[in-house]
Amino acid sequence: MEPGFALGGRAEVDLAVRLADAAFDSYSHTTLAARAAFLERIADNLDAVRTELAERAAQETGLPAAQLEAEAAKAATQFRQFAEVVRKGRFLQATIDPAQPEREPRARMDHRMQKIALGPVAIFGASNFPIAYSFAGGDTASALAAGCTVVLKAHNAHPGASEIMARAIRKAVQDSGLHQGVFSMVRGAGNAVGEALADHPLIKAVTFTGSEGGGMALYRRAQVRPEPIPVFTEMTSVNPTFILPHALSLRGAEIGDGFAERMLVNVGQACLKPAILLGIDGPGFEAMRESLSARIASAPARPMLTPGIHGAYLQGLDRQQASGAHLTVEGAAPSRDLDGRSALIEVDGARFLADPSLAEEVFGPAALLVRVRDEEELIAIAKAFRGQLSASMHLEDADTALAQHLLPILERRTGRIVVNAFAQAARHASGPGLF
Repeated sequence: MEPGFALGGRAEVDLAVRLADAAFDSYSHTTLAARAAFLERIADNLDAVRTELAERAAQETGLPAAQLEAEAAKAATQFRQFAEVVRKGRFLQATIDPAQPEREPRARMDHRMQKIALGPVAIFGASNFPIAYSFAGGDTASALAAGCTVVLKAHNAHPGASEIMARAIRKAVQDSGLHQGVFSMVRGAGNAVGEALADHPLIKAVTFTGSEGGGMALYRRAQVRPEPIPVFTEMTSVNPTFILPHALSLRGAEIGDGFAERMLVNVGQACLKPAILLGIDGPGFEAMRESLSARIASAPARPMLTPGIHGAYLQGLDRQQASGAHLTVEGAAPSRDLDGRSALIEVDGARFLADPSLAEEVFGPAALLVRVRDEEELIAIAKAFRGQLSASMHLEDADTALAQHLLPILERRTGRIVVNAFAQAARHASGPGLF
């Protein structure tokens, strides 16, 4: 696609980080009113380019333009929400402990405390939500709101959309009279630019959304630096869905259809995609399975975000089948090389417990249905899951005893438990926690 975009290297990273460091002292000490106004200018600029941004992002990702317009609107809203938080100032948690000169046995000095910004932050753009979670999302908004300067590594899957957003933010920097180092964007092929960012001694925190391999590589680099720094990541998640027996008996078909609908959003390329569905073999299981299969079988094949993601999806399906699961249903055949064909893979609970790789994410329009033997096996599977972004339980009043047993297990593995619904594709408004 035209135009071509230049790729940088370690020299460009060093320049961007040094600019961010030079800007940090003045930016982190802006008044709250000035910082809030800056965030609102970013929101206004994003609104001004919304249609252009959505059209370009649609061309680069294969996602619908209408969906991306809504994503752009969400991005602008996030900046306005953070502006409101900044203007109120409560996030600083400022406290004053007045002096007590008469205190015995020793006088107490006047103590004043508040939260301060960490320093320049490296943000890694994500592939699957190119606007609201990648470039102009909660990571960028929260860092700027906290008073951190930002160096953002654009994702190479959507360079044009990244350029449009970078110009919108840079214009807000200029119009606000801020140092040019408040925000910079860098690009690069391979891992060199990302490694240079994580290694740079002036970077004080990293945020990343993507694969577990990529996130853990950044985390390890950040911990072996002479000065280790925090890494805020959102990585792999299969967001397991547990259907308890009475809910399965009464609503199995409805739950199966709803699960498939959520699983297929964004061609299965969403952080909160429900990917694993677990039910105890018994009344309602076959109705749920048939409903799930019918929805998946009728799903059209749609373009996936990048050749790499498409290739990894096919490898993930092969890996699950090599681990003892079997392919039950496929959606419509692809008509283009990078179309993602939906799939339903099935496995029994004993095999799932025997091979931990079956609990690994397959990023794309596939679901794993686990036929569980009994309540004891269901609890064992719940305990086998690693940390997740979300988990769901579908239950009726008669399932309360089992739910009470399952709930504390899930509480230790996720910060979000959804009941009688499916997780939505959204993160908490404060991003990864740069406040």
